[in-house]
Amino acid sequence: MREVTDLDELVALVEDRGDELFIRWSVGPSDDPETSRDALTGVPLPGLSANALAIEPWWAGRSPRLWVARRLYDYHHLPRVRGAGVRPWVLAGEEVGRGPDNEPLVVCHEPVAWIADSVLDQARDLIASRPANWGPLDRESHGDE
Repeated sequence: MREVTDLDELVALVEDRGDELFIRWSVGPSDDPETSRDALTGVPLPGLSANALAIEPWWAGRSPRLWVARRLYDYHHLPRVRGAGVRPWVLAGEEVGRGPDNEPLVVCHEPVAWIADSVLDQARDLIASRPANWGPLDRESHGDE
């Protein structure tokens, strides 16, 4: 699987194929099961937990680069939480349901690309340059805020 090494390269991929692309944070497609499990209850889910990369219509003319950066930034804590070897990768797939955190559950049709650490760094830098105080969707470090 190829590796995306620049945020603009990932943005171009999203602009080209966005409706079918998702980000998955795991050790990779060859080691993933075909479906996820709910971490709290152990219930099997009908697809892999992932996050859509498609730019929503309400984003309407705003920066696609900022959109993609935020999709990465919101979950950049997952390698720390899930352990060694966990990293983001892009898959083309089909949404088959919603998980317990309302995340898309996806059937993977094609592993597309790894996302390099350099892309995560660019995403963090872009988010940090914004006036808003965004934090990742990390329940452990933010408690009940």
